Amino acid sequence: MSILDFDDFKDEWEDPGDNSGDRFEEQVRKLKERLHNSGSITNLEALDEIVNFYLDNERFEEALHFIDILIKHIPYSADIWQRKGMALNNLYRYEEALDCYEQAMNLNPVDSDLLINRGITLDNMNRLEDAIECFDRALELDPANEEALFNKAVSFEKMERYEDAVHILKYLVEGNPENKEAWYELGFCYDFLDRLDESLQAYDENIDLDPYNYNAWYNRGIILNRLGRFRKAVDSYDMALAINEKFSAAWYNKGNACANMGHLHEALTCYKETLRYDPNDVAAWHNMGNAHEELGQYHEAIKSFTNAIKIDKKHYESYFGRGSCYDSLEQYTRALNDYNRALNINREYPELWYAKADAEYNLGKLWESISSYRMVTKLDPHNTEVWLDLGSTLFEYGSPEEALIALNSAIEVQGDSYEPYYLKGKVLLSLRRYVDAMEAFKQSFERDQSKINEFENEYGNNPMLKKLLRLIKK
Repeated sequence: MSILDFDDFKDEWEDPGDNSGDRFEEQVRKLKERLHNSGSITNLEALDEIVNFYLDNERFEEALHFIDILIKHIPYSADIWQRKGMALNNLYRYEEALDCYEQAMNLNPVDSDLLINRGITLDNMNRLEDAIECFDRALELDPANEEALFNKAVSFEKMERYEDAVHILKYLVEGNPENKEAWYELGFCYDFLDRLDESLQAYDENIDLDPYNYNAWYNRGIILNRLGRFRKAVDSYDMALAINEKFSAAWYNKGNACANMGHLHEALTCYKETLRYDPNDVAAWHNMGNAHEELGQYHEAIKSFTNAIKIDKKHYESYFGRGSCYDSLEQYTRALNDYNRALNINREYPELWYAKADAEYNLGKLWESISSYRMVTKLDPHNTEVWLDLGSTLFEYGSPEEALIALNSAIEVQGDSYEPYYLKGKVLLSLRRYVDAMEAFKQSFERDQSKINEFENEYGNNPMLKKLLRLIKK
């Protein structure tokens, strides 16, 4: 194979300067042609420039080609092996990258940058303990190395050791307040530690240094939304979208913030934008259904929930939402079918059992509804309303003694409500326990005097009960 000296075509090569631009691209193309036609090249400095150009422009496959040529000429250069590892890391070829770092470390075991890059690859492989060990070894060689400290903090984040990460990141920003990456990660850690005001401050610091970081604007919106500051959250999402209008997650969360403010039409517009960029976003279809449902647009809501189900047949929330729309349209059989489908996926959801019970009641299936109400009381025993509905349905079904047990549970959960006492009085009347009934009605009237009028309307023609009411009034 012939050896081509760079001097043979130096007239075609000019110093690339900053290694960028179309002119340098053309020069690289010519070099590649000569290499292809003539074998190899002895001007290692030019090869090195080409490698750096491709690495800087994230064209890692092309960089590898020239790195391999360099390695043939200089097989004992730790730096070249390290750069090959970096290229492979960015191509997600982690095991090969580690092999290259091993080659480099055999040649230069005390290079802190090499240890850091090896740690980054181990972090990418989720070998977090090994990654931290690499960063610590780099810090032994260079205790003030900010890159090692920063990457160690990021590994701590992935291990959910947020306090440890915060300790490092605070040290970094105290030493260098313009470290925008450290401020960004601080915001992320504070969010997970539920220190929302500090998270917001960290994102603000990052944005002051990097105002076009749409991810920071987006995360800032998330924090503001969690703080209940929905209008300001929308403003943050708008900034993220001004920088990157195709940011579907920002459209989605902007829609949620609008929905939280009751701006449902604006929320629908946001969900539609989300789906324009990500048509398979189940959550967007589902929340669009919720917005249509709140607006009373039940047929549109059903379409949205159905689209969510087509994408994810296990999305029980959308079965529940669609069932609720059928319920509102008084299509109780369809509603019940959807509630049952949802419960086949998640049987630990008390609201679903409650909706199922109501649908069964509306279909005249009293015993089935009683069974479903009882499931709600097991899953959510502090729900006063379900104890009332259970008691009322048992009474209607002809089981007054069991109805009393349910109503006593309702009173135990929330004794300041008039409703369980009033219904208890009616049940006791049916059992001819007049003294106990009088006490129950008395408790109801004390909590809501308007129930006296209801009692008179219901029992006013019964002389004995009229007398009972007079006694209670006294």
